[in-house]
Amino acid sequence: MSDPHDPERLQKLHDRIEGLKKTQERPKEQDEHYSMAQHGWRMVIELVAGLGIGFGVGFGLDTFFGTMPIFLVLFVMLGFVAGVKTMLRSANEIQEKHAAQAAQDDERV
Repeated sequence: MSDPHDPERLQKLHDRIEGLKKTQERPKEQDEHYSMAQHGWRMVIELVAGLGIGFGVGFGLDTFFGTMPIFLVLFVMLGFVAGVKTMLRSANEIQEKHAAQAAQDDERV
């Protein structure tokens, strides 16, 4: 019979348990924080891009037709709406991703 308090066996078991714990670890909170910041910047860039494209198209049309800034105002508003719509789509995508991850975590438990 083997000794139940064999230190070598206990150490090997401890090492195996620690190795398995490392493979099961969740991301650190700091990594999650940076990930959320990246999503936030992505949404800001989408909004600014929509505004910038609207401004460019509106300014170009006003210059081409020689009109007052009617096209500029119109296309800036359309760019804003498009940017907000894109931001909402991105937010929904992120929310679905987190919900799927949470459901997957609940299944493991």
